[in-house]
Amino acid sequence: MLVACVVVELTALVLLLTVLFWNRGLMEWMQSFSVPVVKELDVSGINSPSAVLMQVRGGKILGAMNEHERIYPASLTKMMTAIVAIQELKSLDEEITLTMDDFYGLAERDATRAGFEPEETVSARHLLYGVLLPSGAECCLALAHYLNGTEEAFVEKMNEGARKLGMEDTHFCDCTGLHDPDHYSTVYDMAVLLRYCLRDDDFREIIESPWHYTGPTNVHPDGITFYSTLFNNLPDPAVTEGEILGGKTGYTDDAGLCLASYAEVGGMEYILVTAGAAGNTGSPLHVEDAKTIYNRLGSAWAEIAEETKK
Repeated sequence: MLVACVVVELTALVLLLTVLFWNRGLMEWMQSFSVPVVKELDVSGINSPSAVLMQVRGGKILGAMNEHERIYPASLTKMMTAIVAIQELKSLDEEITLTMDDFYGLAERDATRAGFEPEETVSARHLLYGVLLPSGAECCLALAHYLNGTEEAFVEKMNEGARKLGMEDTHFCDCTGLHDPDHYSTVYDMAVLLRYCLRDDDFREIIESPWHYTGPTNVHPDGITFYSTLFNNLPDPAVTEGEILGGKTGYTDDAGLCLASYAEVGGMEYILVTAGAAGNTGSPLHVEDAKTIYNRLGSAWAEIAEETKK
């Protein structure tokens, strides 16, 4: 009788745990045993000298080259800026008024702006869209100043976050990604960062958006429409057996063209981070690299799927 009771209780516990964790990765983990899985992929032959391809689930590396070599992350930095701000804000609907301090030195350094002006009052949500879609430096600084008083204090939070994630080869000096010799990372660390950011629903919603409209503000009665710097260079996100879902671009003269993106291929999500491609801010070479690798991944998946049918 006692044994029967124990068996019933254990069965109930297993069922309860299955229900609790089904939407937290258990379903995808179980499905991985019944669907084709690409275990490794060649990522060479692209424009970028550094690259890493990572599964979102589990963080397994499928392919890489120079993944631990130091790079300048440029505006890939803004992924950390955004996730720190999201976690620090009480609500994304908090209203923030931009000040002259949020624009100091940006014009002189030819920093990208989203289009806001001093004394403009907008929600934190609009600022976050401004950070991740058009890569607006004034949005980064407005969030940093609002949340921590100074950019330096906010950057301390960014570096603390990097340490917690095990990003051992990363150091941030600013929240915008403007060049500094001591502001560096690796494509591997950037992939670790993006994988972490994708756990946040707000981050996902923003970075997957091709565009965003702010609505009327006290300075712009017609509002401002932001466009994603990724999707501007990606008219067709479809790739073999899947599609590119979102990502963050970056560029400085010293960093070259950088891109942290993610895609669903063959029913699974993957992250690709590339850096150092030659070109200028209007060049699509880093986006071309993403299409090349994701297409290659899709073809490999399709080949494995065909073999499993035999």
